[in-house]
Amino acid sequence: MSLSRRAILKDMMTGTTADHSPGFVEHPTRFLFFTGKGGVGKTSIAAATALALADQGKSVLLVSTDPASNLDEILGVLLTNHPVAVPGAARIQVLNIDPAAAADAYRARVLAQMDPGATAGERQTVAEQLSGSCTTEIAAFDEFVGRLTDPDPQHDHVIFDTAPTGHTLRLLSLPKAWSGFLEGNDRGASCLGPHSGLKTQEARFKAALTHLSDSATTTVVLVTRPEKGAIAEAGRTSLELQGMGLSNQRLVVNGVFRATDRSDAIAASLEDQGRAALSELPPALRLLPRDDIPLRSRDMLGLQALRSLFAPDAGGGAAPEPAVVIPMGDALPRLDQLIDGLSADRRGLIMVMGKGGVGKTTIAAAIAVGLVERGHSVHLTTTDPAAHIALTLAGELPGLRVSRIDPKAETDRYVAKIMNRNRDLDEQGQALLREDLQSPCTEEVAVFHAFSHIVAEGRDAFVVLDTAPTGHSLLLMDTTGAYHRQMTRHVDPQDSSGRIVTPMMRLQDQSYTRVVLVTLAETTPVSQAAALQDDLRRAKIEPYAWIINKSLLAAGTRDPLLRQRLIGERQQIDRVRRGLATKLFFLPWQVQPPVGLIALKGLAQKCA
Repeated sequence: MSLSRRAILKDMMTGTTADHSPGFVEHPTRFLFFTGKGGVGKTSIAAATALALADQGKSVLLVSTDPASNLDEILGVLLTNHPVAVPGAARIQVLNIDPAAAADAYRARVLAQMDPGATAGERQTVAEQLSGSCTTEIAAFDEFVGRLTDPDPQHDHVIFDTAPTGHTLRLLSLPKAWSGFLEGNDRGASCLGPHSGLKTQEARFKAALTHLSDSATTTVVLVTRPEKGAIAEAGRTSLELQGMGLSNQRLVVNGVFRATDRSDAIAASLEDQGRAALSELPPALRLLPRDDIPLRSRDMLGLQALRSLFAPDAGGGAAPEPAVVIPMGDALPRLDQLIDGLSADRRGLIMVMGKGGVGKTTIAAAIAVGLVERGHSVHLTTTDPAAHIALTLAGELPGLRVSRIDPKAETDRYVAKIMNRNRDLDEQGQALLREDLQSPCTEEVAVFHAFSHIVAEGRDAFVVLDTAPTGHSLLLMDTTGAYHRQMTRHVDPQDSSGRIVTPMMRLQDQSYTRVVLVTLAETTPVSQAAALQDDLRRAKIEPYAWIINKSLLAAGTRDPLLRQRLIGERQQIDRVRRGLATKLFFLPWQVQPPVGLIALKGLAQKCA
């Protein structure tokens, strides 16, 4: 092996390799949280950890807090809001905190606590107060708190497979936020219900905060890929969690790849991009204990695959090249053809959606740049709390306006607006109003108002919206649907005079809104995109097109491990083509990361 080759491997593998179990498996705390950017493999690693601990004789409860969880697909078990056994894995139970189911149960509990003498009108008023997205959030949060605070002698360890970073940071910040809001507050908030037992809730929230902050009890495992965007997000997350008091952290780098043949441009670029990203770890991450997990040759589906994830040399060696037909690129339309079709509309909302880590931000930026190149003015914005648009563009382009829906900034703006509207209240009234607006619910309302304004801009120009990962976006859709129902409850559908137009109506209008679903040619991203499509259709929102991003099959490679992965990729492309997408476009793996205006223009004009 050459000196340069040894240096490359040394740089890439400065963490502990998977020659033995990762540190969080060898020395587990009672509570383990796996968090990180969407698509980095949190669910696979959380499930493999649960399996490894169970194989050691420990009893484990595996909890998903992701509204778009794919634990069911990975473990082959139907998830509910209650613990269920995993076939073939004694000692493991698994559950999914489903926000909708949690909200239904929460509303039922609150209504059952009401005075038996309450009138039907009073019950209806409370039910309407509990119909918004804030109640959905507090109900899911209440389920989460229960797993931290309620006695559970049945399980030695509780493992949380969390939603992508922004959603998780919100969840982990709520114990402190609600404890502060309820302290000395005897009025509560409407989304908690009028008989919610405020002091009991306050005590539970404080207990949850204590557990999260106890390094002997809780470990937060930051999962990343050897990619600059995922690493940067892990670094920011580490600092934010430290600020919340969650200091017991570890780092996992998942999917570390070493090329067998450096003359293979695709394999070499995949290794080099990972090496470069890992050489620039933020200071906060360099200080953490670290485990590196190699890229495997197959998707992590089923117990056998999960057991191989931490095993040495799993999925490694050279295997016969699969007999697949490579030239898919000529058969599938390219991204520039999608942009040509969108450009013909001359205005409207383009929503780019999908699982985290599939490249939504890159696709959204390329579409926006492509529309500007075709002579349109475009507003490119994002609802993703992680907001990577500025890093992806890395420059300014005349005709392109870039923004983000910043939850904190939107909340401050919303509070100021409400206070200004009520400036005629006396001092006591203003003090009570300001206290109400300190509720964590206010952020959800503020973000929805900002989203509504963005949606409306599509009347006059192009708006390209880079959405947050699937689960976070679905919660925003729930808010949009609740607002629509509230606004149309007393409107006669036959009365066209003074007809209101809600954001949901605009999303349902196929001539106004184009939803583009982005996926990778892998089982889980395709399944989540298919589930998202089903959810959208139930809301009467019809997706316009699918994009398969980062296709190794289209790019071509000779590397044995990557060639093994092509079998699964071809199966997923065929799956999408056969019955999921009415319009399908694709982008191959890029030898150089598509960052910056020149690279994005290249994607929008011609796929290399």
